[in-house]
Amino acid sequence: MKKLLSILLCAALVLGLAACGTAASDPTDAPATDAAPTEAVEATDAPAAELEKLVVGASSTPHAEILEAVRGELEALGYELEVTIFDDYVLPNLALADSEIDANYFQHEPYLLNFNAENGTDLVSAVAVHYEPMGIYGGQKASLDEIAEGDIIAVPNDGTNEARALLLLEAEGLITLKEGIDASTETATILDIAENPLNLEIVEMAAQNIPHSLPDVAFGVINGNYALQAGLTGNDALASESAESDAAQTYANILAVRAGEEGTEKTQALVTALTSETCREFIEASYDGAVVPIF
Repeated sequence: MKKLLSILLCAALVLGLAACGTAASDPTDAPATDAAPTEAVEATDAPAAELEKLVVGASSTPHAEILEAVRGELEALGYELEVTIFDDYVLPNLALADSEIDANYFQHEPYLLNFNAENGTDLVSAVAVHYEPMGIYGGQKASLDEIAEGDIIAVPNDGTNEARALLLLEAEGLITLKEGIDASTETATILDIAENPLNLEIVEMAAQNIPHSLPDVAFGVINGNYALQAGLTGNDALASESAESDAAQTYANILAVRAGEEGTEKTQALVTALTSETCREFIEASYDGAVVPIF
């Protein structure tokens, strides 16, 4: 009897263990999400599409800032933006001509054409992006009403920007230029002044140095980007070019590339980004009228 009871107990124990093993391995009892983690891991392991590098030379303000504002637009088009900052008007064109950068964004077309003529380069405009009104800023004097005989006025010394500065002084009635000097004139200098009734001393100097020279002159005529870099805005200007003037179109800041590369995918990606609503909204919100979109 005892032997029979032992056999029955052992049989029951074996059946119980078998039932437990079946329950643990039954696929119908497995959580419905068991396969999901594997799929998620496989999805995140997929390599992201590699972005192609796009190197653009620019002045720090506002050009590099505008480029940074459209970085996302360029990434969506497959490009990783690299901005190389230049603090003058010569090196970015030389770097572009030497294929050290893919494009540059800092200048207007008359300057570019003059640079090509003087340096034997073959650079072209891909698109006009914005306009920076050139302004007359106070130095030792705070108002143009205070101007007096012999006062010193600093102007940029490069041909196209000097012409533009002289045209602004003429518009304010301070000088008269020779016939034929207008917004389409590629170069002009103080030698093109026909009348200077106050015998103003007009001093030519590198455009980037004029903001720092304001304490030493009565007034300075300053390019918009250098005014911004010096903490000046359009509201600080005593007089400035009208956004509706011929100068606005003539001196619009452009994206420049090597001739023949206007239609490349890289160039067209930059054109798309720099003429997007993202770009327009950033410019209009950031510069108090010192930078005006032209597209």
